Amino acid sequence: MTTLKAKLHDDLTTAIKARDELRSSTLRLTLSAIAYEETAGKSARELSDDEVLKVITREAKKRREAADAFDKGGRADSAERERAEGEVLAGYLPKQLSDEEIAAIVGEAVAEAKAGGAEGPKAMGAVMKIVNPKVAGRAEGSRVAAEVKRLLAG
Repeated sequence: MTTLKAKLHDDLTTAIKARDELRSSTLRLTLSAIAYEETAGKSARELSDDEVLKVITREAKKRREAADAFDKGGRADSAERERAEGEVLAGYLPKQLSDEEIAAIVGEAVAEAKAGGAEGPKAMGAVMKIVNPKVAGRAEGSRVAAEVKRLLAG
């Protein structure tokens, strides 16, 4: 078992013993998503820590999107629950990059892409290809894409 998955199992056991309903239900759903990912495809396999991290990131994003949808629908209590679940999952994710750090990484990538001959809005794909490995798991794709568009347009 990967170390991150083992930590999730240990934390689930602790949450159940502490009767922490929010944490235990969130971890159960996340472990269920991990198990689904492991059995998806032609053969079952054990996920690496990086793959488990991607599943946790995806689950956290679902919580953010659900909270926004509940807010728009006027269901503040459900939105608050989704945000709380997102906070639980955020504890397992690496520290997110600040806007300044993203701007610096994207700035370097844009300069690199321009040196390679790609310029203007059409260079978006080339720049994202350079940036994505550097920010993987530490910044939301929409934040990175917005910064790339801003620098390419300006």
